[in-house]
Amino acid sequence: MAGFGSSSLEELPLCLYGLMQMCILIFVGTNGETYFNTVALVSCVQNFPKSRGPVVGILKGFAGLGGAILTQIYAMIHSPDHASLIFMVAVGPAMVVIALMFIVRPVGGHRQVQPTDGRSFSFIYSVCLLLAAYLMGVMLVEDLVDLNRTVITIFTIILFILLLIPIAIPVSLSFCLEPTALEEETLLPEPQKQEPDTLRQDSSELIFSELEDEKPKEVDLLPASERKKRIAQLQVKLFQAAAEGAVRVKRRRGPHRGEDFTLTQALIKADFWLIFFSLLLGSGSGLTVIDNLGQMSQSLGYDNTHMFVSMISIWNFLGRIGGGYFSEVIVREHAYPRPIAMAVAQLIMAVGHFFFAMGWPGAMHIGTLLIGLGYGAHWAIVPAAASELFGLKKFGTLYNFLTLANPAGSLVFSGVIASSIYDNEAEKQAHQRHHQQQDWGSVFSVMFGVDEPLKCEGAICFFLTSIIMSGLCIIAFILSLILVYRTKIVYAHLYGKTSSARLI
Repeated sequence: MAGFGSSSLEELPLCLYGLMQMCILIFVGTNGETYFNTVALVSCVQNFPKSRGPVVGILKGFAGLGGAILTQIYAMIHSPDHASLIFMVAVGPAMVVIALMFIVRPVGGHRQVQPTDGRSFSFIYSVCLLLAAYLMGVMLVEDLVDLNRTVITIFTIILFILLLIPIAIPVSLSFCLEPTALEEETLLPEPQKQEPDTLRQDSSELIFSELEDEKPKEVDLLPASERKKRIAQLQVKLFQAAAEGAVRVKRRRGPHRGEDFTLTQALIKADFWLIFFSLLLGSGSGLTVIDNLGQMSQSLGYDNTHMFVSMISIWNFLGRIGGGYFSEVIVREHAYPRPIAMAVAQLIMAVGHFFFAMGWPGAMHIGTLLIGLGYGAHWAIVPAAASELFGLKKFGTLYNFLTLANPAGSLVFSGVIASSIYDNEAEKQAHQRHHQQQDWGSVFSVMFGVDEPLKCEGAICFFLTSIIMSGLCIIAFILSLILVYRTKIVYAHLYGKTSSARLI
């Protein structure tokens, strides 16, 4: 305490008070964002149950792009007072939410599908790609050229126009849709009262449930025709035994995959934990790169570090949009499990981490591209897959539990593994510089205890971290493949009938 004066001791409680205030504000702000995210996601997934992939991809994509949009707005304001930025972030989103709080909700048509949905989503995808390309171009121009206020204002006005273009879809459908186009397909039929026919159907479902338990494992390995014959024979025997009282059909205690689960019911399912740990490893490793991207680019000799931060936000946006689109193609056209798209994303991320580890020329650009696309795809695929496997009734609770994987992965991978390895390498280089330098400046700094901040240079700084992250992505890839194998029957049941109907 000898180095502190009386004024420093008096200012210390004020600093601690300010730090405590900041922690409370960050806590309230980040938890408020979770509420906005959940409400928008749950409402839109319920409104468009037949287009879960595109809906989740578009919503999560704009959520990831929000930082770049607000940065451009602040660049137009160009206020030297940082308090104005905090005020804009605090008041702006709140005003938007208050204005839309009575509009964003499950509406009356959420049990149906419009024939124009395909064209509408295609139009929004086109706007998203145009918006991403525009923001990328604007960021590059602003980094390379010193622009005046007028040009930045024009860029921001064009950005607002691109953001408002998708509103034309519901407006045009409200005023221009003809009555003949309102023929809709019922997706979620209203619950009906149980009658004798439905009771008979329930007993059939119970027999089917018993059949799954009694079916030998080798039956699934038989050819399709032989497998159907063996299952039909076993089902007839179970019906006869149940009618004669020889077999008492037991009722399953919980829902089947594809039905509505509560969080407690989902927590005892292996598929739920496969999704959680696969997301933890995949998104956690991606968030480690995002958190340390500035130091990674500096260690490889790049001065303009914020360019890579802007680039990875754009690739993150495109990954979310693309993940939702391509995963929807997989389940719609091929009735194949959606998690296969997550496995592909994790394999792409493993390659991206390998590029970071090698530190080759251009590796930062390629690694940023691959990590951004793979990380963003997770947040379009996981919510849609969770809603398909565990239902929409408690989707908000299930989704928010799964999102715990993101901060947990960041805490372990970035806060413990990456920072420890970086500090260790930086200390090694500091000791080497101390032994190599013999000038009076270094002696002076040692004598008076002037500690220079630790700084690591070269590909070695993040080599081991990137190799570990690449290995974790490979493990996540394996977990996703196990999930794909386990959910093949579920997705065939959910989407196989619609695929067959389309072919007919």
